[in-house]
Amino acid sequence: MYAFLGKDDRFKHVIVDHKAGQYVNSGFHTNGIENFWSILKRGIIGIFHQVSPQHLQRYCDEFAARYNTRQIKDHERFELYIQNSDGRLKYNQLIGKD
Repeated sequence: MYAFLGKDDRFKHVIVDHKAGQYVNSGFHTNGIENFWSILKRGIIGIFHQVSPQHLQRYCDEFAARYNTRQIKDHERFELYIQNSDGRLKYNQLIGKD
């Protein structure tokens, strides 16, 4: 699935073959990405219920931010998001009518 990454010098591609009973290969594993996909899928099913392809990247960005800040307290995460915000995103901007 990700074999094309091995052809790009910017990425180190290591294969972990679950079908062969291998779950760690020289310290590399898939636990992190599996955790992320689990959180994203639960969020879509439980919070948003469905996602349009037009906005899929925004949902992925939101859950990536949540995942990457999962070890800090909620109020710290909120302050971080406010500090890094560019201001208000209006609906018309979001849907590309602005």
